[in-house]
Amino acid sequence: MTIAQDLKALNKDIQSLGKTLDRLLKAVEKDNKSKAKPTKQIAAKKTPAKIASAKKAAPPTATDEILKIIRRSKKGVDAPTLIKKTGFNQKKVRNILFRTYKQGKIKRLEKGIYIGV
Repeated sequence: MTIAQDLKALNKDIQSLGKTLDRLLKAVEKDNKSKAKPTKQIAAKKTPAKIASAKKAAPPTATDEILKIIRRSKKGVDAPTLIKKTGFNQKKVRNILFRTYKQGKIKRLEKGIYIGV
């Protein structure tokens, strides 16, 4: 008979826990509803133009920064000046200078001095 009594007591405890759980869930739902902000309705489809304009512009690349400095200079710029202005290391600056020269984006005014095209 003790097993039957234990099962009845356990059943009673489970029902009590269920009621407590229901009360807690209602309280949480009520709290969430009071804190919820009204949501905006979102359009079902966006046109490609809207999507493109919504994206942020990517930060300028190292090559872009160096080309910008070179193009602003009328007399030309040398590698040590670019290193000081950009903070890039010597290898990076020299690689960018070599690549952009080969691409035809800059010219050598004289040895070590570069100007924009």
